Amino acid sequence: MKEVLTGNEAAALGAKLARVQVISAYPITPQTVVVEKLSEYVANGELQAEFMKVESEHSAMSACIGAAAAGARTFTATSSQGLMLMSEMLFVASGLRLPIVMANANRSLSAPLSIWCDWQDTMAVRDSGWIQLYCENNQEILDSVIQAFKIAEQTLLPVMVCYDGYILSHTVEPVDIPEQKEVDDFLPPYSYPFMLDPGKPVTLGAVGTPPYYMEFRYMLDQALLSSKKVITDVGEDFGRRFGRRYGLLEAYRCDDADFVIVTMGSLAGAVKDVVDDLRKKGKKVGVLKLRSFRPFPSDELAEALSNVKAIGVMEKDISLGSFGALFLDVLASLSLNEVRLPAVNVICGLANRDVTSEDIVKVFDMIEDVASKRKSVKETVWLGLRKELLEGEEI
Repeated sequence: MKEVLTGNEAAALGAKLARVQVISAYPITPQTVVVEKLSEYVANGELQAEFMKVESEHSAMSACIGAAAAGARTFTATSSQGLMLMSEMLFVASGLRLPIVMANANRSLSAPLSIWCDWQDTMAVRDSGWIQLYCENNQEILDSVIQAFKIAEQTLLPVMVCYDGYILSHTVEPVDIPEQKEVDDFLPPYSYPFMLDPGKPVTLGAVGTPPYYMEFRYMLDQALLSSKKVITDVGEDFGRRFGRRYGLLEAYRCDDADFVIVTMGSLAGAVKDVVDDLRKKGKKVGVLKLRSFRPFPSDELAEALSNVKAIGVMEKDISLGSFGALFLDVLASLSLNEVRLPAVNVICGLANRDVTSEDIVKVFDMIEDVASKRKSVKETVWLGLRKELLEGEEI
């Protein structure tokens, strides 16, 4: 059955279909609709779950940690500054190996104050030990939330499902909704193996003294790396059951491509449209969409790009004082796999700055140019930067 849903409604419906048992939430723009919708499901008796209203995002994640430790299938949603306020507890959730699932409507960070979309919020917590999956459209949001619970429960790692605020969270698209029984077969009830039990008291969150702390962090790192296989297997299983396969990344028209744009989220859809147009004109171009940013699919990315002439990395974030966060991981992956390619890093779409088809064509022109010169562009390219404002003429 298909319905027209916003991205936020798709996230909420995904959690409902997963039969989430505890939702803890403090609403923040633009994800508010996610928890509003879930509260309606609970109030109407459509979802048998405990809905916990709390006073802040820090409390929301703290409540999720307690619920997950008690064995409940647990969900929350947030965005931007809310994710920042939650950040202390994100590290606790992953360090305790609790399979919490969270939807994050990607949004920029203050200052200056902005309510609009980019990826700087989730990039800021990329080292928190959470799996991060990025969605291209509203169908992927619903499908990824359902898969996220299975991935989390098999790996005992929390999962963040990320989607572009407003661009997806508030726009409607047709979404194919699976039957509840089909989701139940895919995602049966689970039992947390280390459930808190007053009858069998255990210590949770012990002090990590110097002789032990490094080993705990090593094991967490290994768990993230090992989760690549689980993400792939769950995506394949989902595809067999529902007809939509997912993996760590998606190579679109890359088989014979000379020039490829690497990107994530809804931006991948826009680049695909431009790729189709350029292909009609004889250009051998493609797009490599990363779905999993953490764990980062280093080997898979290097293999997918091993035969191209040059790449561009388009991203809605900046690791201030360096390059884009995605670009740094892409370069490291290529270098470690001995794949040497001219590359250009393009920062775009911060705080919802428009990224047009003409802009994307310009990026492909830049990629072709660096290929002809056989050397990378050393400085980050800020697409659409209004230089007249920097010069102060209009301030």
